[in-house]
Amino acid sequence: MPFIQEILGCKSISVVGLEKNTGKTECLNYILRRLPSSGLTVAVSSAGTDGERVDMVTGTSKPEIFLREGILFSTSEKYYRERRLTSEILSVSRKGTSTGRIVTARVLTGGKILLSGHPATEDLKKWIEDVSVSHGADLSIIDGALSRLSIASPAVTEGMVLATGAALSASMDTLVRKTAYTASLIAIPATEIRIDKRGDMPSKGLWRVENDGTMNALEHESSLTAGSILPEEVKGAEAIYASGAVTDRFLNQMQTLLVKEGIQLIVRDFTRIFASQGHFNSFIRSGGVIKVVNRSKLIAICANPVSPEGFILDSSKLCGLLGDATGLPVYDIMKSDYEA
Repeated sequence: MPFIQEILGCKSISVVGLEKNTGKTECLNYILRRLPSSGLTVAVSSAGTDGERVDMVTGTSKPEIFLREGILFSTSEKYYRERRLTSEILSVSRKGTSTGRIVTARVLTGGKILLSGHPATEDLKKWIEDVSVSHGADLSIIDGALSRLSIASPAVTEGMVLATGAALSASMDTLVRKTAYTASLIAIPATEIRIDKRGDMPSKGLWRVENDGTMNALEHESSLTAGSILPEEVKGAEAIYASGAVTDRFLNQMQTLLVKEGIQLIVRDFTRIFASQGHFNSFIRSGGVIKVVNRSKLIAICANPVSPEGFILDSSKLCGLLGDATGLPVYDIMKSDYEA
């Protein structure tokens, strides 16, 4: 059973797709089917809406989510009423969504469900804590919505499984390159600097990190104003901590300011990096160093060689190239030889 043992070493994981129709739901179902049916309480939710029978964009059929007896889940009131399983309600959130409040329940008789959980990462984080403390969940799984890599932040879930595939690109080379870039961001190492946090890391602004780990705010509200930073503002710093988004423009400015001085750039985690592969690689090749406060754990990559349009890539070749490019285990979970 590929990567199931690694998942069991986590308290929470996210399953995230790099593009719509890359096989994320199949990957989630694979995990749910193969987790131990006894001695483990599993909770599952979604950062968006997942489990619909038909893709609303392409009109193609989609795999539905099946939950077995004993699994805890959350979904909105609208979709809870449409469930095709029997369950008991454990709690109902005070905060609502466009499809109603969030219902947390336990499956009594297995069946299919459309998951539609908390859209905000902070609410998802609290839900994970609640099902663990109040309902005894040993493992919480968050199904990621399209382009919602933020739920894979180590501030929300301990580990992640990444789904990629032919829907991302019809070109195998492009697919591998894009996936490998994302995997490289996830693998950015944690900073070795012992930062004196005195609580949570700052959520706004740019900060100097001194050689004793203390932090001093620069007079800039965000990375968007980094173009006005003067060399003397960063001179002598051990690192610069950027609380916000790292864009192409910001990296270009940091390349000018930090590389010659040997100053490290630190971000909270990989989900803060929005720079293109070209600009990111240019920063690294120039001698730039970027580290994270919280490193993510990428457990495995699931590859779907079939696109919604019907073209099919060679599964073995795709998995092999992705494995070589990322150094990670890569699986086409639709292949029958993973069943044992």
